[in-house]
Amino acid sequence: MTKNYPSNLTWEKWELIAELFPEAKSGGRPRTKYMYAAVNAILYVLCQESTWRALAGDLPPWTTLYGYFTRWRKDRTCLQVHDKLYQWLRVGASREPSPWEAAFDSQSVETATMICTDVVFDPGKQIHGPKRFITVDLLGLVLRVLVTSASVPEPARGKGARSGRFIR
Repeated sequence: MTKNYPSNLTWEKWELIAELFPEAKSGGRPRTKYMYAAVNAILYVLCQESTWRALAGDLPPWTTLYGYFTRWRKDRTCLQVHDKLYQWLRVGASREPSPWEAAFDSQSVETATMICTDVVFDPGKQIHGPKRFITVDLLGLVLRVLVTSASVPEPARGKGARSGRFIR
């Protein structure tokens, strides 16, 4: 039994997203970890900004959790969970599940050029480092985040966002 961490999902939220997680693969070892515990442990890592190897002792093994997390990122399970919870929050705020309008902005993040070898310069903002593009709805809820090289201009990414390439 694990502790009740602040990052844990409520049972109501878990029941909302539980069916989005893939079934255990056939053939291999049977799944021994309850998915609710695994998802909560992954949220612990993300919310506490912890490393995988520094997990609390009462949580499942980091190798198991990291395997789930990388698999779910690749097969877009994480994105489906985000979208489901996002729509749930919007409906809870008496809004339509999908927004009609959104705000789009970018931010270049300064990094040390001597540490990172692939840092690119943003000539518009005079900054070395990556650039993040964020789309939020008018409630301030995040729709999508994209991290690119700082040399990518805003009009190019904004055009992709309007055409739907950015938010998929």
